[in-house]
Amino acid sequence: MKVVFMGTPDFSVPALDALVNAGHSIVAVYTQPPRPAGRGKKDRKSPVHVRADELGLEVRCPKSFKVVGAESDFASLDADVSVVVAYGLILPVPVLVSPKFGCLNIHASLLPRWRGAAPIHRAVMAGDSETGVCIMQMDQGLDTGPVLLREATPIGPEDTTGDLHDRLAKMGSSLIVDAIDRLDELEPKVQPEEGVTYAVKIDKAEAKIDWKQAAEHVDRQIRALSPFPGAWTEINGDRLKLLRSRVSRGVGQPGEHLGNFEIACGSGSVQVIEAQKSGKRPMQADVVLRGLTLPRYLD
Repeated sequence: MKVVFMGTPDFSVPALDALVNAGHSIVAVYTQPPRPAGRGKKDRKSPVHVRADELGLEVRCPKSFKVVGAESDFASLDADVSVVVAYGLILPVPVLVSPKFGCLNIHASLLPRWRGAAPIHRAVMAGDSETGVCIMQMDQGLDTGPVLLREATPIGPEDTTGDLHDRLAKMGSSLIVDAIDRLDELEPKVQPEEGVTYAVKIDKAEAKIDWKQAAEHVDRQIRALSPFPGAWTEINGDRLKLLRSRVSRGVGQPGEHLGNFEIACGSGSVQVIEAQKSGKRPMQADVVLRGLTLPRYLD
């Protein structure tokens, strides 16, 4: 098929590769424009942009589809279908209906649960037992379109958002190829009205750990915000990101260091498995502790 691919972050790249490997003709790749990044604040291409360049594909980076000519340029591609994966721009109706089979979105949740910007983070933070991927026909709403295919995966007790990100990206890439191969036979299923939740964008203010919370809450916060933005605690005036953890049964005052890297919470305790000092790479907890003495109590 003639496919327009629309995506921006790392999560989108496996789907682009899968469509190319399946033999589809990618007539254009739409992605967010290069933006200043890094210490030098030089313009940096998105991961999708970089991969599309490597594949020799045409790349388009409109800042908005409100720009004169953007909609007509899209329509001129005469695509059979558009695949949208974490693109980041609102698509107007003329774009949604332009391809023969419309626009298909790879969404990283089991819709209608966790519509919106941060479905993986919110599923982990809420303590969901499973998540998954849906292939959805896009409409004007926020992740409200009918679902063509879905696949679930369990959320393990030590899974982080990063772990699930990679797993779901791979699942989505396989599922979108299957969906396109079977477009003529798949029956879109309207999402139920019950069970709708919204995955609002992660606010950095959510990242500071409150040791007065129950261990289960703190553990989910650590895993949900790993690797980004990273749940943190302050030690000797410096922030330490905690990236992996598990719930333990230690008893003590909230924030009390119980030995190794086990910290008491409002109830129970959390065993930190992996952490990251400012400007350093993530390290196993025992390695972190070789160069860091934890105070008796963490704030």
